[in-house]
Order: sequence, then structure tokens, then C-alpha cells
Amino acid sequence: MENGLLPKARSKAKQSFISAGVIISFTIIGILFHEGTKKTVAVSIDGKVQEVSTDAKNVQELLDDLNVDVKKNDYVYPSLDTELKENMKIVWKPAVQVVINIDGEKQKAWTTAETVGQLLDQYKIDLGKHDVINFTKQSSLANNLEIKINRAFEVQLIDGGKSRKVWSPSTTVADFLRQQGIALNENDRVEPGLNEKLTRNSKVSVIRVEKVTDVVEEPIHYAVITKKDSRIPYGEQRIIQGGKTGKKEKKYEVVYENGKIVSKKLISEKIVEKPQDKIVAVGAKKIIRTASRGNADAKEFFVTATAYTANCSGCSGRTATGINLMANPDIKLIAVDPRIIPLGTKVYVEGYGYAIAGDTGNKIKGYKIDLFFPSKQQAWRWGVRKVKIRIIK
Repeated sequence: MENGLLPKARSKAKQSFISAGVIISFTIIGILFHEGTKKTVAVSIDGKVQEVSTDAKNVQELLDDLNVDVKKNDYVYPSLDTELKENMKIVWKPAVQVVINIDGEKQKAWTTAETVGQLLDQYKIDLGKHDVINFTKQSSLANNLEIKINRAFEVQLIDGGKSRKVWSPSTTVADFLRQQGIALNENDRVEPGLNEKLTRNSKVSVIRVEKVTDVVEEPIHYAVITKKDSRIPYGEQRIIQGGKTGKKEKKYEVVYENGKIVSKKLISEKIVEKPQDKIVAVGAKKIIRTASRGNADAKEFFVTATAYTANCSGCSGRTATGINLMANPDIKLIAVDPRIIPLGTKVYVEGYGYAIAGDTGNKIKGYKIDLFFPSKQQAWRWGVRKVKIRIIK
């Protein structure tokens, strides 16, 4: 019996060996077949290139196998449903979100651009010659990067009265002046204020302010003092002391704006040289009988005497008898009422001296006369007086 069982055992072992060989052969063939259906492709993932052997049917399956999470705004080439082919090149680039800020208006944007310049091209954003951007066009993009663009506009700049047009983005007046290289002096004024923001059609005025001290010398006119002297014949005059004009110094603070005077303020005043009064002795030796005031034919009578100059209000500078007072500032002349004192009469006025009746006046009526003086100071000093007048001829 043993001899009968042995051949059977050997036969079963042989069959098992053959079956195992068949399985192995099919497995190897399956593996070889599977490997034979794979494709070799080049994949660029965010700029890094690798060669991949894959049995994926299309680009989507390949990227899924590579654990690439493709988002809506990512760049994929060719498209996700493209069937894979041997030696195909696949590119995937993840999108980044950036902020585009134009004149304070912000907009979030997705992009697969690599540089700022490419982003501007993608969104068709043109930069003007004078626009300001916070990055160069060659700058690389990154997630959450904010690109700020300030659009330039024309601004009227008036510096010291000279006007010109310049371009500037929206900024403060102070920054604008620095950009234009304009330095301000201590007293200069700027309109609008330095902290104000520029807007379209803005006008910036730089008023150049200069303060200087101006020293002026002015004359102090001397007074004429008359003194009666009984030792001198009546009607004669003798100069006892000559008059001398004094000097006073005035200091003014003068303010110029853009080269023109806008204010002048007196800050100090002092007398440099005092005037010396002129003293005149008037003769009183001969006594003349005085007629009554109402007798116009009398040789001597009292009148009310005022004073005027060639430059007084309403005055022409030329008398009723044709004398040019401007050309004859030292003449002794009085305005009279011709009914009382005829024009051309020579007279002697107490305190004034010898004179000629050579003018008239609207307010000179009756026993009133108006004495001519070369300066307003002398006229003011005379004021209004009651004096004696003597008819000479």
C-alpha cells in the first residue's frame, strides 16, 4: 500500500507546483502590463519641476494623486480634464490674494502673476508718468501683499507771486512742498495750511514775507517868535536869533509780502537834533493912533487872522492876483476881503510882518484875513489869532 500512496502524493505535489507557477506568471504579466500602461509626464508644481510615472487618466487625477489641492483661481495647464499623454508637461501654480489700493479705494484680487508688473497687466491698470506706486514693477508678489497707487493730478503752485502748474499725488501741503524742493523762511506763509490734503484743482500759495526795519529822518521846523522892542522904530523887524531846523529819527517795522509793502508800523521815535526858534524883534517905538474897528479907511485896525498853505484843501496854488505860491514859498502874502483891504495893498500884520494883499477866499469876509505860510506846521502853529494890521500903501 505504501508503494501505491507515494505516486499519488508526488502527483498532487506536481500539480500544486504547476498551479503556483501559473499564478506567479499571471501576476508578473499583470504587473508588467500595468507598468506598461503608465505614462511619464513632467509636472511643475509652484515652480518646482518633477518627472512622474502615472496611470492617471487626466490632469485632475494626476494632481489628486500628487495631493495637490487645486483652487478656483489657481493656474493649471493644460486644463484639468485633459487626457494625459507620454512626455506631457503639466503646470500648476497656486493663486495668491493681494490688495490693490488706488487712492484709498481697496480691492482684493486673486492672481497667479509673479510680479507687480504682471498683476497690473492682468487687471489692465495703467500707471501715469507722475503716479506713485509703493513697489517696482519687478517686485515679487506674495499672499496679502498690498499694492498702493496714488494717482497724480495737476496743482497750481504760486511761489512768491510766480505761478506754475505741477503734478502731484494726493498728499499734504508740507510733503508737496518738500517734493517740489521749496524751502520756507521763518516768516513765510502758506495757503492752505501745511497739514491740509491736496485734492484735484488745488492751489498752493507760498507768500514770501520779509520784515525789515526802516529808519527815516524827518525835519523839525523851527518856530518864529516875535517880541516887541520899544527901542526899535515902529514897523521895523530885527532878527535876534536865527532859526535852525531840527531832526528826529523814526524807526518803522516794514512788512513786505512777495516784494510789496503791506504794513508799516512806527516802533520808536527820538529827537536827534532839537530845533532852534527864530526870534524877531518888532519895533514899537513910534505910537500910531488906532482908528475904530468899523472904519475901513483907517490906517490901523484889528482883524481875525487865520493861516493857509498852497496845498490846502480846495487850493490851486495860484492866488487871485496870479501869484504862483508853489514857486514863491517865502513870499509874505495875505488873503483879504477886497471891500475892506484892496488887492495889491501893502500891509504890516502884527506877528507876521510886512506883506501884500494878494489873494481872496470864500470864507474871508469883512475883517478877516488869511496868512500864507510855506508849510502846514507853520500854519498850524499860527492857528487863529486876533491881530492888529496896518495899511502901508
